[in-house]
Amino acid sequence: MTVPYQLLYWPGLQGRGEFVRLALEETGVPYVDVARQKGGMPKLMASLDGDQFEHPSFAPPVLLAGELLIGQTANILMYLGAKHKLAPRSEAGRLWANQLQLTVADIVNEAHDVHHPISTNLYYEDQKKEAKARAKDFREQRIPKYLNYFEGVVRGGYAVGSRLSYVDLSLFQLIEGLRYAFPKTMARLEPSYPNLIALHDKVAARPNIATYLQSKRRIPFNETGIFRHYPELDK
Repeated sequence: MTVPYQLLYWPGLQGRGEFVRLALEETGVPYVDVARQKGGMPKLMASLDGDQFEHPSFAPPVLLAGELLIGQTANILMYLGAKHKLAPRSEAGRLWANQLQLTVADIVNEAHDVHHPISTNLYYEDQKKEAKARAKDFREQRIPKYLNYFEGVVRGGYAVGSRLSYVDLSLFQLIEGLRYAFPKTMARLEPSYPNLIALHDKVAARPNIATYLQSKRRIPFNETGIFRHYPELDK
């Protein structure tokens, strides 16, 4: 593909766009992180406008690939996986990968709702009491439930088949995000999930990913993204 992919996502945070960035970085295909460029925000907003696009996205991330405008993280990854050998060729394999990615999306949503349990229109400080209650359940019940599931899935070394897929990249990002937001919880839980941690380390060591993680293209975790570290939520 001679024309770079255009990734449309909010500047300054990893968020859901990071799952797409990891796939693009692993494949080495050229792409532009549009909203991080001068004048990029109007292009991002245009992708959400039904007057400008026949199939607008509800929210970022959005991938512009030639004439295609693709929204939703799992949908974008399903497309990139098929195009760049990050997913199985068989229909059953592609569906399995998409199923796992949607499950990753479920826990990512729950991680976000820990610090915004009432409304995304309120500041964290406006819902701290509710956030503490939500965090306790997330730490004690939900994180282990999801990690138990994924630990079994990656028993063979990878999530899908015998080679790397976009799901593995997403599981790496999930572990990274949970470590940032809940370092004490993850330090306690990780010994129970050797397969997942081995996969995380294997992804981190891949040449393109390792280079990306050390580059300025990798936005640091911060308290405007999905994974946020509030010490009072990690007791």
